[in-house]
Amino acid sequence: MAEGRSIAEECNPNDLKGLTSFRAGIQVDTSSRLVKWVGRSCCKWEGVSCNNATGRVTEVHLPGFISTDESIFQSQMEGWLSPSVTLLTSLEVLDLGGLIGLSGTIPPLIGRLQNLRKLYLFGNKLRGSVPEGIGKLLKLEELHLHENRLSGSIPPSLGILKNLNFLFLHSNRFSGAIPDSLMNLTNLRQLDLHGNSLTRNIPARIGDLQSLEELDLSGNLLTGKIPVSITNLKTVSVMYFDNNRLEGTIPFPSNSGDMPLLGFLRLQNNRLSGRIPPRFGNLASLQRVSLENNNLEGEMPSTLGNLEALTELYLGGNRFSGGIPKSIGELSSLILFSVSHNLIEGPLPQELSSLQNLQVLDLSFNHLILTSIPPWMAELPSLSRMYLAGCGIQGQIPEFLRRTPSPMQELDLSANHLTGSLPPWIGSLRQLYSLNLSGNALVSTIPGSVVALEGLGVLDLHSNKLTGSTNQVFRIGTGFEDGGLLTYIDLSNNRFSGGIEKIGIGAQKGIQFLNLSHNFLGGRLPASMGEVNSLKNLDLSHNRFNGQIPLKFLMLRNLTNLNLSNNLLEGRIPDGEPLSDFPQSSFAGNRGLCGKPLPPCKA
Repeated sequence: MAEGRSIAEECNPNDLKGLTSFRAGIQVDTSSRLVKWVGRSCCKWEGVSCNNATGRVTEVHLPGFISTDESIFQSQMEGWLSPSVTLLTSLEVLDLGGLIGLSGTIPPLIGRLQNLRKLYLFGNKLRGSVPEGIGKLLKLEELHLHENRLSGSIPPSLGILKNLNFLFLHSNRFSGAIPDSLMNLTNLRQLDLHGNSLTRNIPARIGDLQSLEELDLSGNLLTGKIPVSITNLKTVSVMYFDNNRLEGTIPFPSNSGDMPLLGFLRLQNNRLSGRIPPRFGNLASLQRVSLENNNLEGEMPSTLGNLEALTELYLGGNRFSGGIPKSIGELSSLILFSVSHNLIEGPLPQELSSLQNLQVLDLSFNHLILTSIPPWMAELPSLSRMYLAGCGIQGQIPEFLRRTPSPMQELDLSANHLTGSLPPWIGSLRQLYSLNLSGNALVSTIPGSVVALEGLGVLDLHSNKLTGSTNQVFRIGTGFEDGGLLTYIDLSNNRFSGGIEKIGIGAQKGIQFLNLSHNFLGGRLPASMGEVNSLKNLDLSHNRFNGQIPLKFLMLRNLTNLNLSNNLLEGRIPDGEPLSDFPQSSFAGNRGLCGKPLPPCKA
């Protein structure tokens, strides 16, 4: 007993040196764990675990995220990762993940820690390359180096670590090719390399990773084709290849039983071509699929209707032609269906009226000439976000939109041939967050009822023939103490003649984008506009504003784009940021203006 107690009392000299060197490298520890590291009994220190028999330190747990029964706390450490942590040669678990402020490099002699099973260094500010010596950690099961500033190539020596189950290198600055040696990691369950600058092809042997459940290579610079061997991944459920430069056709599945567990597939924002293979409908577990923004073409295969588990289908930004298959109506779990920016033709199949759970429908910018919104669409029980821009819709805004079973939250009927006025009942759409009616031929004034749209965040009415005052828009949300939710307002290219006097006085204090250009607005610019300090984009060009630019415009500290050109403004431009930062073009076409960035005022 006495011998066991002495082991606990006295820390192994190497372990003590490693731990005290680590502590010395940390200047700030908001969790106050390291302050308690005093004396020589390191096995009793918070976050340190030892082997009872040998007295050697086996685990160091100092995660940034501290969870207790009472609370969850995000702690932070600032300082350098001491290379002396490699003195802890019996270490099995090193957890310094999510400390946010840990700088330095991964110790060059990391290979000394040959008992290490789990290494968590994610969520810090570590720089430099991953040492080749990491390949000596033959017992390593988990390697979490994500969300740092690591650079250079991924070391091929990682391919030696046959026990590795989890390899997370995402959100760093790695470059070069994915090492072919990683394809030897046949026990790997999750491989995440997203958000780097990796180049070249996906390794042809990717299908050798027989245990893989999740594979994320998105957000890199990968080129070439998706390897055919991908169909060998029998256990993969998540596969993200989006935001790369991949080309060629979709090579899977090649047989009906391929990839039986694949539930989440992202291939968007690549350069894939050809058709969706008819066998795609055999991927029975698919829940979410995005093929957006590629060069895919041809008709959508009717076999898509076999994907019974499908909840979200994104096909926008391709060259799909023909009609929407009737079989889409059989996708009873479908919540979102987006086929915008394709070459799809009408008529729309009546079978789509069976989509009882559909919440989001985007058919914008195709070769559909709908003429009118099909009544069945307004009767879909769950539909709350409807995007029908550029669908050839004519006539007045249909009144049945006020009585949809689910309250409308987002409505886009832009770039159509709508006529008539904005109906007063528009104010009854109380759940509306986004309304886009731009690019139509709407006339008359904005009805006073829009003031009731207290949840409205985005309002786009540009390029119509609307007249009168804009005042109602800036009164939206007057019932709120903090003001309304409007962040985006575009009323440009209309015939408005007034109603901006209350901007900054009334409810709208959170506007970030405001475009009132190309109207008939006149009078002086209201000084109160300077109170809207959330503004990032302000365009008042091509109107009839006169007088001086208010001094309060200097309060618009977040402004990144400003256009006051082609008005009747005069006098000195208020001196200082942000106004002096903008180019001359922001103020051009106002004969009476002077001062930086325009030529100086005459004495």
